[in-house]
Amino acid sequence: MASVRVVLLGPPGAGKGTQAKLLREQFDTCQISTGDILRKAVVDKTPLGQEAAAYLNRGELVPDSVIVNLVGERLKEKDCENGFVLDGFPRTIAQAESLERILKTMGIRLDGVLSMQIPHDVIVDRLAGRRSCKNCGALYHRVFDPSTRGGACDQCGGELYQRDDDREETINTRLNVYETQTAPLVNYYGQRGKLSEIDGVGKVDDVHRRIIQALGGVGN
Repeated sequence: MASVRVVLLGPPGAGKGTQAKLLREQFDTCQISTGDILRKAVVDKTPLGQEAAAYLNRGELVPDSVIVNLVGERLKEKDCENGFVLDGFPRTIAQAESLERILKTMGIRLDGVLSMQIPHDVIVDRLAGRRSCKNCGALYHRVFDPSTRGGACDQCGGELYQRDDDREETINTRLNVYETQTAPLVNYYGQRGKLSEIDGVGKVDDVHRRIIQALGGVGN
């Protein structure tokens, strides 16, 4: 099976995590989320994890240098030999430049950068409707994937609630941060001929087909 090496861009609620998982399964590759590898490094108490934990314990943001090194280490692991899907990295042009240097030293290059396009109001509807179980963490959506037990979790009966970061005012703040910090990456990768814009509205399978078409049908 062909390998795939891609970056997924898009605002919160664009469906990047879902599409990254589908690509990982289809191409038997690794899915890299900076949040996941940061948490694992902290739990495993690796040197980088301990450095990151020091910042987190002080309530500070983990600097780019640590995040970039974590991603660089992750890319060298065995399950990434057949490619990777970067979900949530890079977030800034500085991180994109660092990624470019890492890949150059590894002798590999990106197959493409996929920018998920979702209207603002659709994102708000998606995120504001999410509900989480206080007990087991299962996720539901009031419209698209409701619990059959109303305000209780289907899996464990726990109470469902709306997380603070899924409230409309917080969503708007998150979207503004994305537009300020991450959206410039669209121009960055567009100028390098790497960018494909993906219509992220519709059924998951339809969006996935658009992604595969943008990658030139690789793996079909």
